[in-house]
Parts: sequence; C-alpha cells; structure tokens
Amino acid sequence: MPLMKNHSTRQARFLPAALRWTVLPHAPNGFLAPLMCVLATAVAAQTPLPRKLIVTGWDNPDPAQFRRDCGAMEQWPFDGAVIHVQGVNAGGKPFEARAAFGTNHWEPLCFTHALADLQAARSDKLTDNFLLIGANPGNVDWFDDTGWAEIVEHWRLLARLARDGGMKGLLFDPEPYTEPFKQFCYSSQPAREAHSFEDYGRQARQRGREVMRAVVAEYPDVTILAYFLWSITWPAAAAGPQALAGHGYGLLPDFANGWLDVLPPGVTLVDGNEQAYRYNSEGAFQAAFVRIKHASLAVVPGENRAKYRAQVQAGHGIYLDAHVNPSTSPWYIDGRGGPRVHRLEANVASALDAADEYVWIYGEKARWWPPRQPGAKASSTWPEVLPGADLALWSAKNPLEAARRRLADLRARGPLPNRLENGDFTVARGQQPESWGRWQHETESSGQFNRDPEVGASGAGSGRLTGMQHGCFLQSVPAEPGQRFLLSAKVRRVGSGSPWITVRWQTRDGKWTEESRDVKFYAPAGAEASAWQEIVGRVTVPEGAGRLAVLAGVNGQRNPHDQVWFDDLVLVED
Repeated sequence: MPLMKNHSTRQARFLPAALRWTVLPHAPNGFLAPLMCVLATAVAAQTPLPRKLIVTGWDNPDPAQFRRDCGAMEQWPFDGAVIHVQGVNAGGKPFEARAAFGTNHWEPLCFTHALADLQAARSDKLTDNFLLIGANPGNVDWFDDTGWAEIVEHWRLLARLARDGGMKGLLFDPEPYTEPFKQFCYSSQPAREAHSFEDYGRQARQRGREVMRAVVAEYPDVTILAYFLWSITWPAAAAGPQALAGHGYGLLPDFANGWLDVLPPGVTLVDGNEQAYRYNSEGAFQAAFVRIKHASLAVVPGENRAKYRAQVQAGHGIYLDAHVNPSTSPWYIDGRGGPRVHRLEANVASALDAADEYVWIYGEKARWWPPRQPGAKASSTWPEVLPGADLALWSAKNPLEAARRRLADLRARGPLPNRLENGDFTVARGQQPESWGRWQHETESSGQFNRDPEVGASGAGSGRLTGMQHGCFLQSVPAEPGQRFLLSAKVRRVGSGSPWITVRWQTRDGKWTEESRDVKFYAPAGAEASAWQEIVGRVTVPEGAGRLAVLAGVNGQRNPHDQVWFDDLVLVED
C-alpha cells in the first residue's frame, strides 16, 4: 500500500529521505485502493469482538474458593472460570459432579452449600463461569434405563445449580479418566455382542435427547461448553460408520445429535476442540474452525444442520504445559526461533481469531488461582513457570491493555528510547514538522499539514491536520522480522473526522509489503474528543519486512475548521 502514485505530486517534496525514494520509484499504481479501504473501515474496526478466555485446569476452584478468590483472579485476563462441584448426599457422604455418568443417586438438596457460595461470589470481570460435569465413571450401558435415569437427573441438578448460582452454564468433559469404562467407545459397551454400532448410535441419540430435555427444563438459555464434541471424531466421521465404530468417541456425535434434536433456540453449544493442544500456527486454528463449522456437518442429521449452524460455536483449547514441556514430551510446542512465551501469545491470538466466542486455557504444572486452602503451601504460578505468560494472554486477548501495561512498566524504569525522530513535533522546517512525511488523497482531499506551536499534549508544539478528507503524517524506521514494538501517541480532535494510526510494512529497499498485516489503532471510544487521548498499540514485524512505517492520520474532515493534532508519538522496541 504505497503512499502515493509513482509520478510527482504536490506532497512529494515534503517526504523525509527514508520515505521519499521508496515511495516514488517503487509505489505500485494499486496503492490508493488499499489505503482507502483502511480509512473507510476505521469506524467499523472499533467494535470489539466478543472473544473470551476461560481458565481451567488442575487448579479449578470449588464454589467456596470461587467465592473467596474470584476478586484476586481479576488481575489475570480471564472472562470466566470452570468450577468443580462437590455435593453431599444423605448421610453426609460427598461426591464429585465430575462422576455424573454413574448410577449413584444425587439428592435434590445435595448442592445447598455450593449454591450459597456461588450466589455470594462477586466479580464484575469473571462473567462467563461454568460448572464442570464429567463423563466418569462411564460404566452405564446405553440400554440401561434405570442407570440413565440417574445420569439424566445428574444433568438436571447441575443445570439447576448453574442457573440459580448465576453461572453461564456447564462445562462438559467427555474424557474417560476412569478405566476401563469408556462411555462413548462402542467396543467398551457391555452389550456390544447383542447390539450393533448402529443400535448403540440410536440409543446414544435417545439418551442425548433425554439429557437435553432435563437441562433446558431447568435452564432454557444455558451455554454448554465442551472440551470437545464433533471435532474429536474428525476425520473418522468423514471415513464412514466403520471408522466411527472403532473410534474411542464414536458414539459422541450421536449423543450430541440427540441434544440437537430437542435444542430450543436459546441454548448455545460450544465445541471446544481439545485437538488444538498442539497447534502452532494460525493456519491450524483457521482450518479447525472450518472443520467444526462445515466438515462436521457430515455426521449431523440433515434435519438438524440449520440448528447446528445457528447454535453450535467453534472454540479452541490451549494447553499451557505444551509451552513449557521439554522437547522430548509428546506435548511440546517449540518457539519457532523465538521465546516460547511468544508462541503462546501468537497461538492464543490465532485461537481467538478462529473462534466464535470461547477459548479455554488449560494447565497442569502450575496455577492461576491462589492455594485452595488458605495458608497452604503454594505451587508456582504460571507467570513464574513461564515468565510473561500473563502478558502474553493479555496481549492476545486485549492488545491495547497489554500495551498500556507494558508501556507503564517501561516508563517506570526511565525515559523511553524512541525509535521515531521528532515524535514530540518540537523541531520544524518552516511550518512543517521535521522528519515527518505527508500524504493525502490527490483528488478528494485538499487539507493542510503544519506544526502547531501553540497546542501540545505535554509541551510546545504538535502536528496538525486541518480540513482533510484522507491524509496522514508518516515516518518509517528499520526493523527486523520478529521484532516487537510498542506504540504510544496523543491525539486531539475538534469538529468532524476520525483520527487513526496505522503501522505498515516495507522491505529493506522500501517496497510496501505484507499489506494484510497492517495494524490499525484508534482513540478510545467514549472519551471527550476535544481532550487529549492516548492511542497505544503493540505490533510484531512480519516475515519479509525490513522497515516499519507509522502513519498518523485522519479521514472524514468535512470543512476547513475541522482539526486533529498528534503529539508525543513514541515507538519503542519491546
């Protein structure tokens, strides 16, 4: 996306040397259209996407700990948690809700203490919380009506607790931790000699209907987030019934299809794609999204496919241990030439981009929650085991918040080593700020660039754009692939117009490259426009780039009195 056409224009003589020779000889004629696209989408890009991180793992809290420590968890970038529940049956005997697929009887009031703790918990940040329900022990035959009556009641009581306790819904873990029982494996069923795989599939679908009817009777708009559903059987599902019959989860699609049979419009199902544990590229997450949303329809009955498309979300699981395990572990993610914590950030960002709403973060070796028992010896936190893990999650989920935190930390250590020249616009050549080039649309914009000596965010002077439809100040600096930069700028607006900052990429010899990797930043929504506002951002230099260009501009100024000021632009290597 060059800054102007490859013939001389009225702005060409004002470009700084680093941009002047690169823009004019090498700018392709197609430059203007991508720039117009960037500017035209400025307002739309401000709308935040509802992507959410859910924390889960070996340190899942019980309701009492959730009540006590949910406030402390607000320091981390999570939107919700998974809570394991222990009930108490008649005679005071405790049981785990993880063992829902068994014949033990749960009393209607078995979760009284759990409910009191959940209702007393207070957190404005942890809004999407899920009660854990597991598929253990998994020793109930699908044709056992009495046993399945108990399982259905277990689901009913957990759904009621989730509703009354203010939870978002249930987290379903289908994994058979108790051997040799495997609820969804055909070869593990006790009556497999009497019933075919197809017989068991029909029965699993019927049990799915019974479970979902019980759940929605208690919680009509529940969200059920599963570590995996249809995603676990791909590509066996595409290979046909024989492949599914031999799959460890071959009956899970039928059970979930039973859910779809009776699913009311208010319910959301999330296929959490635990298969993502070893993904280490953006493409892997994108391909999984397509499989969940489209390829999985191969094992969804035709009458349920519209419901599937409307109510089944794609999510992904991130396994923290894979980012710290040794290379000899089968669960290992390498740093691809850089720190492994950077791969964590990139993978979580890719997962969020390729999810409808939820990405869940699972860990075993360390913890996010405080110790379960006050005063107990604490194991290490994840930021201690994987330094920077918290910032990596912040950056993936909310890059602006991560940039603010990192900039505050660096400023506390001393002055920032600014890679931009004249970022405070104190040096001028005539009426123009030194070191800054200028561009505006040749035919649609006729605004003015200058240095305003009277207005500044923290001192005397700023760069001003007036009456401009499409235009920007710009400056580029050398950069290397993989380098990470923090950006900060102050902006003030009077009148119409939308100010923005775009980071773009050039090759070492100044040709524009990696246009799909442009990064755009805007002033915070809701702040008073006439006051100085801070724009912050964080970027990573992509492969193939040799220079980083900062464009500070505005679009949509309608009259000569509309003005935007930029000041205190800082670019610092992170």
